[in-house]
Amino acid sequence: MVISRENCEVSMEDSVQRRLDCLSRHFSLPLEVNSDLYPGVVKGGQGKHEEADPVVIGGMVLDIHATPSIPTNPRTTSPGKVKYELGGVARNIAECMSKLGTNPYMISSLGTDMAGNLLLEYWHSSGLSTEGIKKHHDIRTPVITNVFDTHGEVLAGVADVEAVEKFLTPQWILQFERNISSASVLLVDANLSLHALEASCQVARKYNIPVWFEPVSVAKSARIASIVNNVTFVSPNEDELIAMANALSGATIFHPIKRKGDKHCSTESLFEILKPAILVLLEKGIETVVATLGADGVFLCSKEPSITRMSLERAKRRGFSGQLYDTIASSCPSSNLSSGVWIKGSSHIFAVHFPAVPASVVRLTGAGDCLVGGTLASLCSGLDIMQSVAVGIAVAKSAVEAETNVPSAFSLSSITEDARLVYSSSKLLVNQSRL
Repeated sequence: MVISRENCEVSMEDSVQRRLDCLSRHFSLPLEVNSDLYPGVVKGGQGKHEEADPVVIGGMVLDIHATPSIPTNPRTTSPGKVKYELGGVARNIAECMSKLGTNPYMISSLGTDMAGNLLLEYWHSSGLSTEGIKKHHDIRTPVITNVFDTHGEVLAGVADVEAVEKFLTPQWILQFERNISSASVLLVDANLSLHALEASCQVARKYNIPVWFEPVSVAKSARIASIVNNVTFVSPNEDELIAMANALSGATIFHPIKRKGDKHCSTESLFEILKPAILVLLEKGIETVVATLGADGVFLCSKEPSITRMSLERAKRRGFSGQLYDTIASSCPSSNLSSGVWIKGSSHIFAVHFPAVPASVVRLTGAGDCLVGGTLASLCSGLDIMQSVAVGIAVAKSAVEAETNVPSAFSLSSITEDARLVYSSSKLLVNQSRL
């Protein structure tokens, strides 16, 4: 059948692909193989989409939270409350992003058991795509049980998450290459097997998609070693940072920080302790380290001073996301911290400290995930990394004040006020070569 370039006349039985081919000819744009799934605007010659949603790959977990009402004693039960919470690092991050106006595409695996049904029902009811979630009766849905102290800190926990490694395979992930190819950013959590991490990053590299690695735990954070050449962002806490640096060094060079009682460590002293480990990550090719420090805030580190103005190439703003962009862009103008003296050297670092926001702590389990989710959602809206980290910290404050891992809703005015406070209090720590 012949299709006229001028009239683009097609019969009713022609496929959607033929209509797309016709439009492509009319506008003289090369049509990529993946365009049938992404009918958005295509940049001439590059096959890149101006707007895209992030892709999140990792665990969806049912959390069982046990909180005693009195201090616990070993070898006996204590009165308290036991709750089911929807969790999983990747899932929490994706849910947080969705509530900030971003539409993440989740790739994961669940069983058809009670835990899996709870997680899937919530995802579906939230209007998020479930196409990337593998469902099978042979899968035992991941479950984590945490026992807290009376202050909300985790005392002990048991994680049954082997299903993520076993069933979230490279073969399953590669079915969604088209989704990854048009993403603004790809987040992977370290619950994935090494092969799954490598497959995910290879697809991202193929299409020049930035990768955010979330280390999940000290034990799993070492998996960065297999994909470090493909990672743009990492978000470890202190202990995960040490474990990652050791894994990348191939030896136990660094050791966890030992706090001396209640004695507070100054921001500058803490940075000097962590700086050698941070440098290992940067020198291995990771562009941006977002080191989370709990009540001490965040260190944002890079080897380039231009980090303060870094943003994602493609942004998508709608609803809450658009409002977030407008309010933060106006209240937190782009930083000029990089204007200081830059001392050239073979090994250098640029670091900014963001303070935490005082909060009435209810539970701490979702804070780190919401910090990452808030930062990523802000980046996806078009804000730069400095503005985005400030938002992330503001979102984390909301999380620690909530009963659930991710708050049921976020207040734009509260986030804006807290982000403005964090942003205005950010401090340049170092802008020089290592001595």
